[in-house]
Amino acid sequence: MATGVRQRHGLNCNRKGRCDCPWEASVYSKRDAKKIRKTFPTKAAAVAWRDDSRSAVRKGSMSAPTAITITEAADAWLARARAGTSLTRSGDPYKPSALRAYADAMRLRVNPVIGSMRLSEVRSIDLKRLLVNPLIAEGRSASNVGVTLLSLMAIYREAIDEGVVAVNPTSGLKLPRVRSRRDRIATPGECAKLLAELSAADRRVWATAMYAGLRRGELMALHVEDVDMPGGVIRVCRGWDAEAGEIATKSGKDRKVPIAGALRSYLAEHVLALGWREGLLFGAAPTVPFCDRTLTERADRAWEGAGLSRITLHECRHTYASLMIAAGVNAKALSEYMGHSKIAVTMDLYGHLMPGNESEAAGLLDAYLAAQQGRAATG
Repeated sequence: MATGVRQRHGLNCNRKGRCDCPWEASVYSKRDAKKIRKTFPTKAAAVAWRDDSRSAVRKGSMSAPTAITITEAADAWLARARAGTSLTRSGDPYKPSALRAYADAMRLRVNPVIGSMRLSEVRSIDLKRLLVNPLIAEGRSASNVGVTLLSLMAIYREAIDEGVVAVNPTSGLKLPRVRSRRDRIATPGECAKLLAELSAADRRVWATAMYAGLRRGELMALHVEDVDMPGGVIRVCRGWDAEAGEIATKSGKDRKVPIAGALRSYLAEHVLALGWREGLLFGAAPTVPFCDRTLTERADRAWEGAGLSRITLHECRHTYASLMIAAGVNAKALSEYMGHSKIAVTMDLYGHLMPGNESEAAGLLDAYLAAQQGRAATG
C-alpha cells in the first residue's frame, strides 16, 4: 500500500474481499507541524491527490486547514483596518466610508451565506455558486456585488500575507463591470443661469464646486485659511466623513487648485460675509459643516421654479473638468487640480472630452501657428 494512503473500514465492514469503504490520503506540512488529510471514494483518487499535495506543500501553496471562519476573519480584519494597521494595496489607511460598506457587505450578504465556513476551505467555485450567482440572480447592482467581493478580497489578501491560508479563492474572480450613466455637464451659459437662481450663500458653495472642482466632502471640510486669495489658490487638505468628521483627501495627498476669475468674487464676498476668520468656510458654524442634502434640496426647488435642469455637486465637478479641458488645460495639470491619484484616472474619466480627432488636432495646430505668425508680424 502506498505510504500516506489507507482505506478506512467502518465498524460493519468485515474487511474480507472487496468493500466500498473510503480511502484516506495524508501529507505532512512541516510549516504547520501537522498532517493534512482528505478522504476519497477510490484508492486511485487518494494517491493522485497525495502526489499533487506533496508538491503543493513543498511549494508553499498548500497548508493545513485553519479553524478560523469567514465571520471570525472578517471581524478581526475590520478591527485592524479601523485601527489603521490593515492598509490598502497602496499602503494607505482605508476610508471610513469604505470600511462601513465592507462591514455592511459582510453582515448582510457574506456572513449569512458562508460566514460559518472555514477560511481555508472556501474555493472559488463556492464563492461563485453560493454568493456571486445568487446576488446577480436577485438583481443586485454591479457595484453592490463588487463591494461584496472587494471585502473578501481584502480579507484573503491579508490572510495570504500572514500565512493563515495558502490559496486565495478570490484571485480568479472578476469584479462585475459598473456601467454608470454619463453625468450631466453644464455649459458656461448654464452655469451662470443655475448660479443666478440661488441665494447668495448657496451660490458661493455651488460656484466653488463648478469653478474649482472640489468633491462634496472637500467642500464640507474646506477651511477659511485654505483660501489664499493673494496667492490665487485653494489648498485642498482634507475631506469630510459623515461619522468620522475630517479625514484625508481621497487620494491621500494635499493639492492646490487655482482660483479662476469666475470664482474669485464669490469667494471674496463669502469671506467678508462670514462671522469667523478660522474654521469651516461653508459651515453652518466654524466646526459644523453644511448639510449637503438640505443644500441640494434648496437648489432643486429654485431650479425647478426657474425651469432649469438640476445639477448635482458631483456633476459640478465634472463640469469643472470639461471647462478646464475646453480652456486648453493639459491632462497632467487637470489631474493634479482634480486630485486624481494617477493621470490614467483623468484620462479614463475625461479622455472623451479632450481633443482627439484629426480635425480638432489640426485646428489646434492652425490656431497656434496663426498666433505665432501674428506675433512675428507685429514684432
